[in-house]
Amino acid sequence: MLNPHAVPDLSATWLRVFLEVARHGSFTVAARTLGWTQSAVSRQIASLESALGGAPLFDRLPRGVRLTEAGRVLVPHAEAVVERLHDANRELAALRRVAGGWLRFGAFATADAALVPRAIAAFRVRHPGVRLTREEGLTPVLLERLSAGGLDLAIVSTTSRAPLDPYTLHHLLDESLYVAVPADHPLAAESSVRLPQLADADWISGSTRPEGTLLDAALRHGFRPRVAHVVAEWTAKQGYVAAGLGVTLVPALAAESVRPDIALLAVRDEEAPARAVYAATVRGRSLGPAAQAFLGALREAATHLPT
Repeated sequence: MLNPHAVPDLSATWLRVFLEVARHGSFTVAARTLGWTQSAVSRQIASLESALGGAPLFDRLPRGVRLTEAGRVLVPHAEAVVERLHDANRELAALRRVAGGWLRFGAFATADAALVPRAIAAFRVRHPGVRLTREEGLTPVLLERLSAGGLDLAIVSTTSRAPLDPYTLHHLLDESLYVAVPADHPLAAESSVRLPQLADADWISGSTRPEGTLLDAALRHGFRPRVAHVVAEWTAKQGYVAAGLGVTLVPALAAESVRPDIALLAVRDEEAPARAVYAATVRGRSLGPAAQAFLGALREAATHLPT
């Protein structure tokens, strides 16, 4: 006996065949339309009727068939299911072509200076149907959002002490660091500098603590920089430097946008390699076609940036 509370396991093929028979009023014409044999169509309809409790869906007439009351009830539901499946197939095909879908990514601030906008511009030309949403944040925050499923991809750097082990890291570039000093600073005419030469300077940073920031490099050299001003935004930091209020570290990704009234000195740091920049994804989580395409755009943009 059929359980009235059970949901029958209906085949999408059964429903498509049912709708063809209902549309044409004939097993023979439906079979011809589908490219099947009449007996195959009859078996599909019999299987559907059995799954629905045995009630006939068609009255078999001398010439053709006619929907029963049960058949008329089923038609709109079958049409809705088939239409939803059609929509799903269309959307999945768009994803495969990277012609639709939604990509959520995050990036640390200086990546937004050149790397990210160049990648977005190239991606949108190739895949205008994909919706992009971007978040800005520090690497630890971005990785948390990535783990929680709030992002599909995060552009991060090794400056932070956040653990990178649980993630798959797609290397984009290695960037050097510069110290920005006022134009009248005693070291302004130099092309490079070692950080210990600025151990007594006032520093402008995005945090009072150097840990997890670019100033981590100073700790490796045995001094704790004196943060005189906490300024988050890069153009504002430059304003503080130009006014003679301190010095700040500038990564290569942001070096192109430095104002002309400050000087950039390359950091000589043999013990510490250049900062690595990665696109991070969650290990074991499949990367969708849009994310793969955006990763390609990031790599392409990275090859044209000074590091």
